[in-house]
Amino acid sequence: MVAPSTPQVTVIVVNWNRRALLESCLSSLAAQQEITPEIVVVDNGSEDGSVEVAEAFAMRYRGPVQIIRNSRNLGFCAANNQGFRAARGQWFALLNNDAEAEPGWLIHLVRALESRPGFGMAASKILVWEDPSVIDKVGHLIYPDGQNRGRGTGEWDHGQYDREEEVLWPDGCAALYSRQMIGQIGGFDEDLFAYADDADLGLRARIAGWKCIYVPKAVVRHHRGSTLGVLSPDRLRLIERNRVLLAAKLFPGSLLWLNIPYYMARLAAGAVAAWRGRGEIGRFSSPLGKWSAAWAMLRGDWEALRMLPAAIRKRRRISLHRKLSPREVRALILKNRISLKALSEQAQPPKESRP
Repeated sequence: MVAPSTPQVTVIVVNWNRRALLESCLSSLAAQQEITPEIVVVDNGSEDGSVEVAEAFAMRYRGPVQIIRNSRNLGFCAANNQGFRAARGQWFALLNNDAEAEPGWLIHLVRALESRPGFGMAASKILVWEDPSVIDKVGHLIYPDGQNRGRGTGEWDHGQYDREEEVLWPDGCAALYSRQMIGQIGGFDEDLFAYADDADLGLRARIAGWKCIYVPKAVVRHHRGSTLGVLSPDRLRLIERNRVLLAAKLFPGSLLWLNIPYYMARLAAGAVAAWRGRGEIGRFSSPLGKWSAAWAMLRGDWEALRMLPAAIRKRRRISLHRKLSPREVRALILKNRISLKALSEQAQPPKESRP
């Protein structure tokens, strides 16, 4: 049991110049049922009055609030690590500033983990804010070149993901982690800055023997791509760069040897999807926009090459907490593999009447 003076859950909210979204996010935390979480707001140098919003919220919130003010944008990874260090709770929850949690979100996550020894992560049912009949993410899948995507992304919510089940790892938009797990494996890799950070943390945890449970009653609504924007070349650069670093750091050798063939297959499928107006690059309507997106991905690959020595050094440190053998890690990745079609086409809701 947690002492009365100690919060059971600490929710970490990282913010950067999203005042209105932050206010809605914090209001959803104030409405949580059965749990009054400690809230740690880490502001990454906002200039839009976000800190004042957090301060005003702290004055009226019935639980403890900490506000960490950074003078500049340190990125998602470093800011969440600041939150981990400041947190006093037994459980660490992450909630994006562009997400709003339903009142039962936290209590369902906590109950799911408390009843499952060996599970250190819990994934939420994340729906699209603009249309909650569409799934944003319900856990994660991965392609064998290191690229990862949300499970169920773009599908209509028919209730097909309404049972608790083990998944690969949670999306960092809305997740719960145990203090014990984070204490053992460490927090986010700050070299990643943002994107694929939850995949890196999740796979490290799986290698160390921790599991993840998906909790469909823990519902969050998410404004997708509001940080850098869905069409931001910087977003594509970071996603591509970080998938290379994740593979170099965490993949077993048997998959690393196949990384380039898998990568080339993904590029070919992505080119076909772009020609059809689908996928990441297909979202850019003009030829110039498509070339800009392709160039951003090439820049990401080049940056990853320069960062490989550091990633390889980290690879050696992973063995300190390893519970899964390389063969078991390979089996885990392939079991949770996203299809090339789903990855390249960025699944959208099917053209059918809504349920």
